[in-house]
Amino acid sequence: ELFKAFKGDRLELVVNIAAYYGLRRSEVLGLKWDCIDFDRKKITIRRKLIYRMGETGDELFLDEELKTKASVRTLPLIPHIEAMLKERFFLEQYYSNLLKDEFDHTFDGFVCRDSFGKIITPNYTSQHFQIVIANNNLRYIRFHDLRHSCASLLLANGVPMKAIQEWLGHSTFNITADFYSHLEYSSKIASAETIAKVFSNDDESSLKK
Repeated sequence: ELFKAFKGDRLELVVNIAAYYGLRRSEVLGLKWDCIDFDRKKITIRRKLIYRMGETGDELFLDEELKTKASVRTLPLIPHIEAMLKERFFLEQYYSNLLKDEFDHTFDGFVCRDSFGKIITPNYTSQHFQIVIANNNLRYIRFHDLRHSCASLLLANGVPMKAIQEWLGHSTFNITADFYSHLEYSSKIASAETIAKVFSNDDESSLKK
């Protein structure tokens, strides 16, 4: 339902990348085309786009260094996201040629821009996300909750906690475990049911003998 709500919206690509990869808002907006390797089917997370205090107030700033080494990560390019990225790349070239001087080249190289070349900002992302959620009568969540949803779905479908740590770019295993250990309890229930079933079958086999 969320993906349907953002279909055709300025934030469609941003929301999809955030949900599929569990990226932080700053990481999604900091993506540049040099981080997308279509040939090797890889996407590298190594920059973030943030606001910082400048001479005239908050200014956009591209941080070339992420918080920790673990935050810098290369992940497989998911086919759905690959298709969206290729479409975005094509449209960017199309609108650049169509609009000529009216196309904004200030942020050339960035992935998350609109059809006029303007960068999608952190504040716009959070505010517009809430507007679309409300207009479509969806349950309230923050943009950052897409990251938690990604982790929760991975965990619920049997992905090990260590792999989730690497996917999200947490600096230590403990950070991931502290966030999502309550969700892992369901996997413990499955383990309990499995071991009980195994021993129950062994008991039945012994009785038959």
